Amino acid sequence: GVRAHKALLKQPLAIGDHVNTVVDADRRNAIRRNHTGTHLLHAALRQVLGTHVKQAGSAVHPDRLRFDFSHFAQVADEELEEIESIVNREVLADAKVDTLEDVPIDVAVNEYHAMALFGEKYGDKVRVVKLSDGFSTELCGGTHTSATGEIGLIKIMAEESVSSGVRRLEAISGMGSLKIFRDDFAVAQVAAQVAGTPTGSLSDGLRARLAAQEDEMKKLRRELDEMRMKSAAGGLDEAMSGAVDVKGVKLVTLRADGLER
Repeated sequence: GVRAHKALLKQPLAIGDHVNTVVDADRRNAIRRNHTGTHLLHAALRQVLGTHVKQAGSAVHPDRLRFDFSHFAQVADEELEEIESIVNREVLADAKVDTLEDVPIDVAVNEYHAMALFGEKYGDKVRVVKLSDGFSTELCGGTHTSATGEIGLIKIMAEESVSSGVRRLEAISGMGSLKIFRDDFAVAQVAAQVAGTPTGSLSDGLRARLAAQEDEMKKLRRELDEMRMKSAAGGLDEAMSGAVDVKGVKLVTLRADGLER
């Protein structure tokens, strides 16, 4: 754990010392899920948006993933939904993830049709990661799940521009998706209480409730304006009785607050 690691740092280390190295399994597995998720997203993006899509960067953390890719426009909501559907169908298929070690580079590219990252330098032997029997085949040296089903639900959280011609997706998987589901469910329960028990879906009920509130607000604004006008007009008689003679001209002054021009 972190405490043991800090304690170890206080002790001097020397060449020849024996140490035990332990992987944080929960953290590593979460990273695996998100890493394999980026491969699925890459393949799905190319299916939906086109084969011009190329990886322009990525980051895999225990709690989220980030995938940057080349594309010329904002990804529409309908396209994001289709991408989500494709990757989650692959997750539900629980297909095997094959990791092939020491593959000759020409075999990887020409026979397996593995995608190589632009700007990366590869040796004569490479590592190939294949998902879902060819759904995605990439040159990759990272850690992955043994099957797509281990990823859990992949949920895209954001899509934005990084620079000219480069877009960015942020997504979550595994237990992170469960947390978002719980949070959204709690919000939906509050929304249902606000909407009451309308017929139809929750979204229709909320729209009807908000439309009714907007109509009520407009009505109240009109009534307030009418009251202000009546109040101002009501003070006119009193003002007339207090008219001041200025060089033969009767001058009436009246202050009225809270009126539109």
